[in-house]
Amino acid sequence: MFILGMGFFGQFFAQSLKKEGWVVTGTCTSKTKKKQLEEKGFHVYLLDANQPELSTLNAMKCYTHLLVTIPPVGGVGDPMLQHAELLRSTLLDGNLQWLCYLSSTSVYGHCGGAWVDEDYPTSPTRELAKLRLDAEEGWLNLGQGLGFSTQVFRLGGIYGPGRSAVDTIIKQEPPSEGQKMRKSRQYTARVHVEDICQALKASIYTPSSRGIYNIVDDDPAPREEVFTYAEDLIKKKWPGRTKCSSNSASAASPTKKDDSRGDKRVSNMRMKRELGVRLLHPSYRSGLLSIIDQMENPFHCSP
Repeated sequence: MFILGMGFFGQFFAQSLKKEGWVVTGTCTSKTKKKQLEEKGFHVYLLDANQPELSTLNAMKCYTHLLVTIPPVGGVGDPMLQHAELLRSTLLDGNLQWLCYLSSTSVYGHCGGAWVDEDYPTSPTRELAKLRLDAEEGWLNLGQGLGFSTQVFRLGGIYGPGRSAVDTIIKQEPPSEGQKMRKSRQYTARVHVEDICQALKASIYTPSSRGIYNIVDDDPAPREEVFTYAEDLIKKKWPGRTKCSSNSASAASPTKKDDSRGDKRVSNMRMKRELGVRLLHPSYRSGLLSIIDQMENPFHCSP
């Protein structure tokens, strides 16, 4: 497996594959990150996607499977697809059999709370969502043109150990721009990293002629509800310690209503039916519970 982009999910998936005996290589963008990943036992190439070195592309074609996690860049688009012809010519006589591009449910745009499946018309309004849609088409055309089994996974918001509502509250982290946008939405799609992993493995072992899958859980609950539940879990596990995370309430509750036209409920029926995925975490409840169950006491202040 060659992973373009060893970020949060890329590392989690790589670790999961290594435990099953896979040879895994990936890329990152800085020498510091490269050193950190190598210390974890990963083989990593330094990659500037705007100017990829031919040696990295030649290494990529020696692998049988390629996962693309690199997001589009504003004003540029998918940085790797700037070099689509170079990619095509390099990979033409390689060993690749399977390619998957990780996209986002943001490509559906404003849906007024409707249930959306993979056949629902895409109508992204934000620049990065439009660029995601362009990247989907580019990677599908590249992979299918070369005869690979090629999929696009449209992911909900990714969460897992170290990156969840529980972690945000404990660390008193300010909400990200994406979280701020989702504050007032009635519905929010999300998926646990373990379920993305099993969907990817199902795609590898059960080749499909389909190109696009929604990878989300069964419960498009609003962000505020998720944070309320996360705070309750923390209070139950470490009573009296939540004063260390006094900013959690403001992180959970929207201060003003944002435009919620982007609301949608994303269907995962195709993933279940065609890939045979049985979700480990069908709701944020089981996902957050599994995360907090694995945590050591993170509080160091006095009760």
